[in-house]
Order: sequence, then structure tokens, then C-alpha cells
Amino acid sequence: MTQTLPPLADLQDEYAFLDADDRYRLLIDLGKQLEPMPDPLKTDATLVRGCSAAVWVYPLRQDDGTLHFLADSNAAITKGIIALVLTTVQDRPAAEIAQTDIAHALAPFDLRNQLSSNRTQGIPNMIALIHDTAARYAEA
Repeated sequence: MTQTLPPLADLQDEYAFLDADDRYRLLIDLGKQLEPMPDPLKTDATLVRGCSAAVWVYPLRQDDGTLHFLADSNAAITKGIIALVLTTVQDRPAAEIAQTDIAHALAPFDLRNQLSSNRTQGIPNMIALIHDTAARYAEA
């Protein structure tokens, strides 16, 4: 069962009106909307390096050639962050994902100033893993 994350623009509009505590809640709620990632997929190969919390990302190539990512984290806020990252690329063609400027798409959320550096240090690694994965699929 594929769950659909809200559109990035909708999240951005909502986020802009929230105070810091409510922004945390929005991220936690977004993380809860990720579809469950089966435990057997949470391996060293799917682990995102450099994150303070454990984060796993697993790509699924769909019949139409798009990539669908399963993701999870052992920390609620971090799970929300990876969900936010996935809203920029979920269910798109691999070549398009590889070219997407995810950091730019997330810039309006100003995560570096909203969250502790401990929470945001792994975001570039999440983005790099998604870009690298998409590039490999695009070449295949």
C-alpha cells in the first residue's frame, strides 16, 4: 500500500504559519505518514551515513519507471525530516530525481535554523544517497 505524502507546497504554507513547537509536531506527524518499512530492509546497505539517528532509505523501481522510496528512522523528528526530503522526489522518474535540487526545494523550511545541528547534520547525506541512487537507476 503506497501512502501519499502531502505536496511540498502545502507543507510549506502550513509550516510558515507555525511556531517552533508546532513545526516539530508537523515534522513528527509527517514522519508518521511514511508507509511502514519492513525490518528486513533496514540493513547496513540502506543505512544513511552521518546521521545522529539511524535513518534507512530503500528505493523501489515501479513498473512505470519511477522510483518509490521506503524510509524510516529510530527518531521521530528525523523520520519527519526524511519524509520531508521524500516529498520532493517520491514517485518520479530516476533521471528527474537525479537532477532535482532537493536542498533548494527545502530551503523555505530553513531547517538549519529551526532544528539543532545534531538533527540537520545528516540531511546532506540523505540527499546525496537519494541522488546517487536515482543516478544509478537512470543509467541502468
